[in-house]
Amino acid sequence: MTQAAVSQQIRGLEAQLGVELFKRLPRGLELTEAGKSYIPVVHASIQKLAAATEEMFGGNQTKVLTIRSNLVFFITWLTPRLHKFFKRHPEIKVRFSSNIWVQYSDTVFDSGADIEIRHGQGNWEGLISDRLTSDELVPVCSPTLVNELPPPSSPEQLKDYTLLHVVGYEEGWGYWLKKTGYPKINAASGVQFDTLISALEMAKAGQGIALGRSTLVNDMIRDGLLINPFNKSLPVSEAFYLCMPAEGFRHSYIDKFRDWILEEAKAE
Repeated sequence: MTQAAVSQQIRGLEAQLGVELFKRLPRGLELTEAGKSYIPVVHASIQKLAAATEEMFGGNQTKVLTIRSNLVFFITWLTPRLHKFFKRHPEIKVRFSSNIWVQYSDTVFDSGADIEIRHGQGNWEGLISDRLTSDELVPVCSPTLVNELPPPSSPEQLKDYTLLHVVGYEEGWGYWLKKTGYPKINAASGVQFDTLISALEMAKAGQGIALGRSTLVNDMIRDGLLINPFNKSLPVSEAFYLCMPAEGFRHSYIDKFRDWILEEAKAE
């Protein structure tokens, strides 16, 4: 549409509603307070109309399910199981993205995703949050460490090793040391990472001691890639959650993925 046609549409809408939606500025338009309040409702309505139209009349089109996933959960937990979902629902095409740069201090949901897999307490307002894991904190390291150091045989020895930290986890090394009775060990020393998968890779390379989540490292321990040198673990309140908006229209293929992954989580 031309600029003049857009302006005419705006004027017609404002006349119909009896309120100004845009401020006319020398170099464009800016939403008024009424416009800012109105646009989320309009956006939600258009999304609902588009979804219902596709659901009713787009049956011959390939469905694309967009999932934004925590990276370490995707690599260690979801990837080995996805073939079962693809086999059950070959008609659904899936697109994945990672959320390693997203902070969940509020109710922000990625508008480009249908579903998110997050790590935290699960209390995100405005979202449906299904718990996928019940984890324990497990210290892990390689059976063979660099500099020919043997794995520590007691938590007291951790002061002589490199601790691998993950930024963003509330329950990290400081929490584990305090809860297991070793608060005097300096939990601030070591190397920091922005993803758990990076810390686990460093641990597998023999370059430090990481804190793994049991559901993510059990297979690595079973395969001999990592060991739990103390046979100590600690329950945590944080977990991985499947999240989606509580309000609005939901495609049937979103519910199909939700049903499948909750079934897998229950089996785990």
